[in-house]
Order: sequence, then C-alpha cells, then structure tokens
Amino acid sequence: MNPDFLVTHSGGFHADELLSSVILSRLFPNARLVRSRAREWITPGLDRIVYDVGGAYDPAARIFDHHQRGAPLRENGQPYSSFGLIWKHYGRAYLAASGLPEEHIETVHLSFDTGFVLPVDLMDNGVLSPSVAGQLAGLTLPALLETLKPVFDDESPTAEDRGFDTALAIARMFVEANIAGRAAKLRAEAYVHRAIREADQGRILELPMGMPFRSAIVDAGADHLLFVVHPREKDWCLTGIRRSDEGFELRADLPATWAGLTNGDLEAACGVEGATFCHNGRFIAAAQTREAALAMAELAVTEAISIQPKP
Repeated sequence: MNPDFLVTHSGGFHADELLSSVILSRLFPNARLVRSRAREWITPGLDRIVYDVGGAYDPAARIFDHHQRGAPLRENGQPYSSFGLIWKHYGRAYLAASGLPEEHIETVHLSFDTGFVLPVDLMDNGVLSPSVAGQLAGLTLPALLETLKPVFDDESPTAEDRGFDTALAIARMFVEANIAGRAAKLRAEAYVHRAIREADQGRILELPMGMPFRSAIVDAGADHLLFVVHPREKDWCLTGIRRSDEGFELRADLPATWAGLTNGDLEAACGVEGATFCHNGRFIAAAQTREAALAMAELAVTEAISIQPKP
C-alpha cells in the first residue's frame, strides 16, 4: 500500500534524511512529507514511512531509523544511515521508476550504493571524517547540503523547513545526475565493446561519439589500445587512455613536439592538414576532419611504440 505520509524528524537536517527523501518522494509523489518529532507522527502506521527517527528498524512496519542500540549493520560490519536503509529497501524500485532497463538495475543499485550511499552512511555515523578530504572537506556533499540550514539567529518559524526544501531540491539533482551518469556508462559499454572488436589488434579505438570508455576497455582486456578518436559537434577529438581511475598517467602521451600548438603551427609540427589543437599536457588533440584525426593518431602511435622500453 502506498503511503500517505513520508515522516522524518524536524529541526536541523542532514544529508541522510534529505537523500532518503529524494528516493521516497520520487517513488511516492502523492505522499506528504512531514518533518516532526511528535510521537503521533514518528510511530509506525499503515499510512506512512518513517525514517531517520523513531528509534527502530523494522522494514515490515516501514520504519527506518539507525540511532538506536542494535542498529543494523552491513554484512561487512559498516553502519547504515537512514539513506543506506532506504536505498537498500527502495533503491531498486526507484531505479525502475527512473526508467532504467531491468538488466541494468542491479548493477547501478550496487555501484550507487558503494560510490554514493556508503560514504554518506559512514560520514553520518562518524566513521568517516570529512577531514580526510583535507582542504576539500567543506565541499563534500553532506557538508554543502548542511550549509543550507538557516543561520542561528534566523527566528522565522518556517526557516528550517524552507532550508530543508531548498536542500532537498539540490540533493535531488545530485542523485539524479549521478544515477544518470552510471546508467549512461553502461549504455556506452556496448558501443565501446563493438568498437574494440572492429579495431581488432589496432592501437586506435574509433567511437561514434564522445562517451565514457576506459572501464569498458579495461573490462575487455584491450591493453593494446593507446588512443581514442571520436567526432565532436564541429570537429574530431584524439585523446589518450588513462592507465587507472586514479591519477592522469596515460598509456601513451601525444608527441612532445605537438604540445601547446594550434592550427598552422600544429600542422607544420605534425604534417597533417586540418590539425587544429594539442593540449600542452599532451592528453588531447583536435582536428577538423576524421581523416586528419586518424592521421594524427597513427603518428602518435608510431612515436609511442618507438619510445616504449624494450622488453
């Protein structure tokens, strides 16, 4: 039975109940969101889902708190916040309601849980400190959402709710964009795997458009690939392939003689008519046409192979 009410606590808000509200309000758009600590609201009932308040975790009764003794833990012993509990029980339905193909739901549910939900759970429970981000600590999503709380001397009786509503709209955008990106990455894999088959043992991967490609290349074991070429809105792009998700080291850099050059200077340096740009960091270049981009890629491959250390 669909709930009439989505109930969380009043007062100061945090990322976990905000993000839980994103999921639940998408699934149950006709339910009224109630922020209260009154016993009559935070007691489970057939007409409501209660979360981040109430002192109990009972999925059957639709109450999802994590502050009480004996609060639920993940299989690896890490704690849930209300967000983790709501995602565990309602995340798959949220993804289905968002239009994800059924075959992608489990993959996106797990990756979003690991990469987005779990850090929020750990920070909310004090297991992970924002200080690990150093100077970026104040730019973590939970910290940014909490900056939308009213200031201490705002005495307006609606200040907390107005702040919550503002933060909820922003949290919704981050959740939707993050999930859309994960879903797009899965769609891109089909394109990349097909292009890898077409490239065979060639060192250049040609894609029909710009898209995420590194994880699909790694998944396919295509260690021989060095560069990717694809069209953009008005030109063609040539880019290197990072060795790992962390850092910027490439499998192969573009030639040093191209670094920072544009147009005629770059054409003279590489000998390719239509070459228009090479970043000074040598990780991306551009050309007017597909033929020019592929010609630049072939030159880059030749140089990269020539300077690779001999086994």
